[in-house]
Amino acid sequence: MSEKTMNGKVVVITGASSGFGKGTARKFGEAGASVVVAARRDNLLDELAGEIERSGGKALAVPTDVRRPEDIEKLASETLAKFGHIDVWVNNAGAGALGLFEEVPLEDHVQVIETGLIGTLYGSYAAIRQFKRQGAGILINVASVIGKVPAPYFSSYAAAKHGVVGLSASIRQELRENNIDGIHICTVEPSSFDTPFFEHTANYTGHKAKPIPPVYDPQKVVDAIFDLASHPRDEVQVGAAGKAAAVFHNIAPGLTEKMMGKQTHMAEIDEDDFAPDTQGSLYEPSPEIGGVEVTGGWLKP
Repeated sequence: MSEKTMNGKVVVITGASSGFGKGTARKFGEAGASVVVAARRDNLLDELAGEIERSGGKALAVPTDVRRPEDIEKLASETLAKFGHIDVWVNNAGAGALGLFEEVPLEDHVQVIETGLIGTLYGSYAAIRQFKRQGAGILINVASVIGKVPAPYFSSYAAAKHGVVGLSASIRQELRENNIDGIHICTVEPSSFDTPFFEHTANYTGHKAKPIPPVYDPQKVVDAIFDLASHPRDEVQVGAAGKAAAVFHNIAPGLTEKMMGKQTHMAEIDEDDFAPDTQGSLYEPSPEIGGVEVTGGWLKP
């Protein structure tokens, strides 16, 4: 796809201070889009907005906690005040709490649900209402392969991502049944990628949190999200392992979940790499926690 293909397009991205969100914001900016970046870490948003403008795009940084509906309303209103419309809205913000279900504090589970599912609901609500006023728009909700195939020790994360998959599908059905063709709902379901997610996650396993192998380059997800802005599709699995898991879960769900359980247990529990309990950045961003780039360093030799 040639450069500047997104000239005139306005793209809102939550969870833009690192990981998929940051990479996606950069890519849309390089393509000439007006990019609205949202996250809790306002200093990182300002840096990213400046980078986008230097690359040829336009940018607006809006500090946002997706758990707060008033923040989402502010995000939408500031976007419209500056750019006048919204073409693409990417709900990317998410959080995790890793550990045995009953050993993770209940309030941590709630925070995970509020960030990953309720935050996506707030964002989807704002986006769909605006898209219907415009008559067009693309909503891209970032879920996970764990939203299709559950994994142990990720209980509230799995619940949130299953919810995102179901929410997106239900809205999509409503549009289809009411013959609304100009609005598209896309769900992205990555497998394990080299992002800072595990630096930020709350962890009560007693072991270092790490992605479930195999681990892929996050640019694959960035490219998938970017492509959906021009060629929307209902659901996209990213990463060969995630694609295979989704297919086999339809054919043999019990066997697939058993394999996912063993693989996750090996990655998170079996290795002898002690780590103390932590809330990560679940409640507030911490200056002591890194993870400010697209990648998390898991693919380094």
